[in-house]
Amino acid sequence: MAIISPTDRRRFQRLRWSIYAILVVAYMMVFFHRMAPGVVAADLMAAFRTSGAALGSLAAMYYYIYTAMQIPSGVLADTLGTRISVALGCLVAGAGSAVFGLAETFELASAGRFLVGLGVSVVFVGLKRTNTHWFSERQYGRISGLTLLLGNVGSILAAGPLAVLLTAVSWRTVFVGIGLASLAIGMAVALFVRSRPEDAGLPSVRELGGLPAHPPRHRHWLLDLRGVFATPAVWPSFFVMFGVTGSLFAFAGLWGVPLMRDVYGLDRTAASLYTTAALAGFAVGCFVMGWLSDHLGRRKPVIIGACVLSVLAWLALILLPWGPGLSGFGLYALLGLCAGGFVVGYAAAKEVVPPGVAGMAIALVNTGLFLGAAIMQPVFGWVMDLTWDGTLTDGVRRYALSDYRNGLWLSCAFALLASVAAFFVHETRCRNITIASA
Repeated sequence: MAIISPTDRRRFQRLRWSIYAILVVAYMMVFFHRMAPGVVAADLMAAFRTSGAALGSLAAMYYYIYTAMQIPSGVLADTLGTRISVALGCLVAGAGSAVFGLAETFELASAGRFLVGLGVSVVFVGLKRTNTHWFSERQYGRISGLTLLLGNVGSILAAGPLAVLLTAVSWRTVFVGIGLASLAIGMAVALFVRSRPEDAGLPSVRELGGLPAHPPRHRHWLLDLRGVFATPAVWPSFFVMFGVTGSLFAFAGLWGVPLMRDVYGLDRTAASLYTTAALAGFAVGCFVMGWLSDHLGRRKPVIIGACVLSVLAWLALILLPWGPGLSGFGLYALLGLCAGGFVVGYAAAKEVVPPGVAGMAIALVNTGLFLGAAIMQPVFGWVMDLTWDGTLTDGVRRYALSDYRNGLWLSCAFALLASVAAFFVHETRCRNITIASA
């Protein structure tokens, strides 16, 4: 057994948290890019003269490429490492945000969103993969919850605070500024992040705990990827992400603000406070449910409970009498809080495959999340267009409550699908079962 010096232990702790902090800031930018279109929806419809379905497609352009890139992101995280993949991703996202902010046509704006989605697609999987190297398995649920809690600060900034900022500057200025910030973060990742402790000349996290290091990967990544796809226990978490979190991101990221504006007559700043409540609830839910899973030593019950509660939250939003004020804030926050249980799905997925391919497993289930959002955002707008009565305000379509309920019923159906999948999640008892069985 290797002897670890106190100096190495202190250096390990210092590097672990500094690397984590840089990557979490990058992850906050991911959430900001993801949720900001909901606050500037009216500006985008006016600037590009779009319908609800077209606006949904513009916002979802981010999700289309993000979804397609999740498996490649997992491969990059497991082969090149987080440092290279995330640094390059931040640079591409920064350029895309600037293009989006400067775009004069719908097509150029779509290209900008495409580049943003392409760039940020590698950040989360890279961060989660690095966490597997710098944190132990029994800490993984909690650190995953903390990661989502902090990442959601970006989405919260993209709601109420962004609406306040837009009273002073244009939406175009905001996106160009965020693009420049993304470029700076990319440089910081390249200079200071190390993908594994071994890259900094330190022992692995398992060796620090008195355990042997995980064996290195020896097979070609294509064989490893095929093995991940062929693992049945990974797929239930995919559909949990698809249904619960995909529907929440579509609503909070695009349609939650217009609902409060069209149905209840709130201005953008006031309406954005409700999506802020949803995203704050989501952030808290991620942290609490990640901690609860580690505390209980169980994955499956937390995931099932979160999915069932999500179905009930959507039904409450559809069927109960509510409006601006406490009832509205409560329901929006409840939607986010319940969806936060999805974070346990990452732990459940990585614990049913060998540690060397954890990035690919995380990427696969993460694909479900963004596939769900990519489908839901335009389809939500499409089902509203079906019953839209033709009302326009300053050239922007205004929908009725009955139109929004069409989309909310679809969201509820997505959450119900996730609830069914949750019952098929394999219980790992917070340990990697491939090592335990070996």
